[in-house]
Amino acid sequence: MEGQLGVRLLERSTRRLSVTEVGREVYRHARAAMDEAEAIREVALRMKSTPQGLVRISCPLGVQRGLTRLLPAFLDKHPLLRVQFFMTNRPVDVIAEGMDIAIRIRDRLDADGELQMRRIGISRRILVASRSLLKKHGNPQHPEDLRRFPIIHATERLGPINWELAGPEGKLASVPIDPKLSAGDFAILLDAAVAGIGLALLPEIDCADAIHQKRLVRVLPGWSVADGIIHLVFPSRRGMLPSVRATIDFLAATLKSTIGSK
Repeated sequence: MEGQLGVRLLERSTRRLSVTEVGREVYRHARAAMDEAEAIREVALRMKSTPQGLVRISCPLGVQRGLTRLLPAFLDKHPLLRVQFFMTNRPVDVIAEGMDIAIRIRDRLDADGELQMRRIGISRRILVASRSLLKKHGNPQHPEDLRRFPIIHATERLGPINWELAGPEGKLASVPIDPKLSAGDFAILLDAAVAGIGLALLPEIDCADAIHQKRLVRVLPGWSVADGIIHLVFPSRRGMLPSVRATIDFLAATLKSTIGSK
């Protein structure tokens, strides 16, 4: 190679061998070329490989309801693929806990250098109550009015809780709450809100049918908490198995069809 390039890549002596500055630059470009060649090979193998084996997915409670309708068709399409869901609302360390994919809903996108991220859309939470509850306590006109209501809240932790609400013209309100009922599963909270146990802050997609059927009423429509950004996180794309890639594509498409791609 030195003969072809007409430059010295290595300094040699009887006692040691060292790389020249030109040699280091040549090595850097050669390494990049090797990486690209490997990436091309992975693309070719992926195209002719069949998704198979186990894919482990961390999923927040309640989100799985948007996946179950299309999951059977996905698994029928890939008969050698197996999927394991871990249902939890706690933060999951994807790498340490051996997850292939984590579905996350957070106020901001994750910025972890060890993980790749794919944004899906927005989960908007709204305030809702049953007609019977509003008849008993009145219709709130301002966030401060929420203090007279029994509250339903999505949490499994102890300690003080505040709803940080944003309203018209950039107005802000912090409302301390002491939930009458709290849980990590939105299905439980939705049923409780419909039953009139309390006023709830729920994902709009979860309570849309109940509102349409007039089992729930949206209250303080001009006020809301920060939207949750739904996204997927997973280890680096390099060397990604066909099974993981296929599952990521399925999750992204299904969640987008459920919540929209805002």
